[in-house]
Amino acid sequence: MNTVELLQSLIRIPSVNPDNDPGTDKVGENAIAEYLSDLLTPHGFDVTLEEVLPGRPNVIARCPGPADRPRIFLGPHTDTVGVSGMIFDPFCGDIKDRCILGRGASDTKGPMAAMLTALIENKALLAELPIAIDFVAFMAEESSQHGSKHFAEWHAEEYIFGVAGEPTSLDIVYTTKGSLWLTVAAKGTAAHASQPERGFNAIMTLASSLDHMNKKLASKLATFTHPVLGHSSFNIGTIKGGTRPNIVPDHAEAEIDIRTTPSLNAEGGAHALVLGFIQEQQLPLEVLSAHENPPMETPTSDPIVQQLLKANPATQLVGAPWFSDAAHLSHAGVPSVCLGPGSINQAHTKDEFIKISDLEAGHTYFSNFIRSFAEQPL
Repeated sequence: MNTVELLQSLIRIPSVNPDNDPGTDKVGENAIAEYLSDLLTPHGFDVTLEEVLPGRPNVIARCPGPADRPRIFLGPHTDTVGVSGMIFDPFCGDIKDRCILGRGASDTKGPMAAMLTALIENKALLAELPIAIDFVAFMAEESSQHGSKHFAEWHAEEYIFGVAGEPTSLDIVYTTKGSLWLTVAAKGTAAHASQPERGFNAIMTLASSLDHMNKKLASKLATFTHPVLGHSSFNIGTIKGGTRPNIVPDHAEAEIDIRTTPSLNAEGGAHALVLGFIQEQQLPLEVLSAHENPPMETPTSDPIVQQLLKANPATQLVGAPWFSDAAHLSHAGVPSVCLGPGSINQAHTKDEFIKISDLEAGHTYFSNFIRSFAEQPL
């Protein structure tokens, strides 16, 4: 099976993350995990499906050869975002205008297919290299990153480096922003809308507080900068409140997304900064939940980064404002980068696709990288 055919097969196995709005009942990563196990086992890989959440496993496929070698891994994620609003069958895998269509084509089943075919193509060589190159596929990257967190907790000591599969146009993303997802709420007093003075409008309280945060907190975040990533940022992503137009709302809440630079992380992180700001400004808000992910900055002098550059001289070292599994891996002591064919501009879109030429270039890239350890060992 070539890389194009494999990607078509992967797209046709729905693996939509069940969180937020999946837009389908075809959710979860179990089916694609079993497919990957069946694909790799006949080629000499020792495959384990390690359940992280019920019916949602990571895939850990150890390559053929001695077990007592330093290990690295190629690690895409198996889940995709939801499919609501897509303009064609999200699981079609069709080819049109030399592009492969479908949810996950770029993010991140395209990089996955390129990694897999490169590993299978070089299976005999893998057994002889001075370094073991495994395949690891993470569940739940698109929300909460349970898969990479679980892997980092239980397997970080086994690996010296990780390549997270993401659509990076085959550049090496060595530094990324972190993120904070925060839900804040305002309380009010319900009353009949014909007598609004008898109540206290939670939506207006929340809106006023959010406006203040958008002006003042966003400016404070912008002072935390990075030479590649730019500055930390602030976004109000959702807002909801009230039950009927003829009732003064007694509750309203909003979800906020803050993207953080390494300098902000070094100063205690965005969560602590937000809590301090709310208290200092005496905003009438309650923080209902907060989920913070660290930024990533892998030294470009790392031997595996240098091996990637030697194997593929056209690649560039770049940063990205988005977040990935690589940050949790790096935070746990496994230096990691993001790398793969396809454009991030196509990720999560209503017409997601990857160019066949880009996909095949990704296969060549990863195959060259694997072979480079025989030609230029560490």
